[in-house]
Amino acid sequence: MEIAALAYSVITACDPRDWKRFGEDIAGFSAHELPGGVALRIDERAGRLFVIPGSTDGYFASGWEVRTQGQFQQALTRLTSLGVAFTPATAAERALRHVTDMVWFIDPSGNRHELSYGFVSSFKPFVSPNGTRFVTEDLGYGHAVLPAPKIAETRAFLADTLGLAVSDFMIHRPLGEGGPEMRIDFLHCANGRHHSLALFEGEVPSGCVHLMVEVGSIDEVGHAYDRMLAAGARLMATLGRHTNDHMISFYVQTPGGFALEYGCGGKVIDWDRHTVFESSSASLWGHDFSVGFGADEKVQLADAA
Repeated sequence: MEIAALAYSVITACDPRDWKRFGEDIAGFSAHELPGGVALRIDERAGRLFVIPGSTDGYFASGWEVRTQGQFQQALTRLTSLGVAFTPATAAERALRHVTDMVWFIDPSGNRHELSYGFVSSFKPFVSPNGTRFVTEDLGYGHAVLPAPKIAETRAFLADTLGLAVSDFMIHRPLGEGGPEMRIDFLHCANGRHHSLALFEGEVPSGCVHLMVEVGSIDEVGHAYDRMLAAGARLMATLGRHTNDHMISFYVQTPGGFALEYGCGGKVIDWDRHTVFESSSASLWGHDFSVGFGADEKVQLADAA
């Protein structure tokens, strides 16, 4: 199976209006109320983040797309042959996500994945409330980092069901050498974005470590940083440049309890010329995670030890 891109994510919220304010005031998304939820636009699609009412704030699902109806039917045949139980979407689910058809299934770590084809759009031009331009098109909307306490089983499952492949990996040691080790796998699909999904070997109460969106310039990253400060939002990691995908970014806490990575300059990979590697550091410079969820994580791990 060839997944074209990470098309969208679905988020639950006690009050979806919190995401409308966050999206427009800080991130530069445009927010649109729809039957069943709120769509956050960053390009010509009807939405890249869909926020639905729920009893908790958190992450709900990752939306993957294939390019044709034929590929979609081939994917369903493959899921059936693998013995993977999947559920057809309801009319309301398809309508909110603006897709022609969709099914969903659960991976071994409990994450929900939605597989769709045929996006529906009026192609009305995207207008950011502050003029932000996002990098999407064939690369999808960005990436998601999901909890995977059963990381080896989950990685193999996603390779079999969605055709996702490892770009690189690293071993996370939040308490330093000699402490607990957590693996992070960075996975790509059939486009040049370095990773559309990453798996974090651990539990995450919100259902997501972070989402990433990419903008066109460092100035746009800086403007968003200023908007974050003006809004009083919580900084989760300082500005820095990642080792593996070279994204220059900062992290801010969202209403969902997870972070949004806001960056620019990500590498576009030629997979025929790429060699899988292990990175021993998350960033070439910057990205002090201790200011946000890094500090929280250490406290949780220390308490559990």
